Amino acid sequence: QVQLVESGGGLVQAGGSLRLSCAASERTFGSYAMAWFRQAPGKGREFVAAITWSGSGRSYVDSVKGRFTISRDNAKNTVYLQMNSLKPEDTAIYYCAAGSTGTVASEYAYWGQGTQVTVSS
Repeated sequence: QVQLVESGGGLVQAGGSLRLSCAASERTFGSYAMAWFRQAPGKGREFVAAITWSGSGRSYVDSVKGRFTISRDNAKNTVYLQMNSLKPEDTAIYYCAAGSTGTVASEYAYWGQGTQVTVSS
C-alpha cells in the first residue's frame, strides 16, 4: 500500500510560480510511474502530467506544456510539479497518483489527499 502526501499548494498571483511535492511512504516508490491530476470546482478530475518510474518519459496535458515540469527524486521517494506562469484557470485541487502513466484517473491505484492551488488575477 502506497501512501502519498502532497504539499506546496497555496495562493499566488497570475504569472507566479509554485512547486508541488508528493512524498511516498513506500520504499518501492522508484518502481511506480507517477502523475499529477487536478480538479476544479464543479469539474471532473483532469490529467496534468505523468512521469515514468525512471524519469526518462514525461507527458503533459496541452494546456500546461511549456509552463509545468514534472520530475522525481527516487532517493527521496518524492515527485514534484514545478508550475510557472500560472493562470487563474490553473486554480484547482492538485492530486498526485501512482501506478500508471495514463491520462485516465481510474488507471491509478493510489492517490494523495490533494493540495489547493489558487491563482488570483
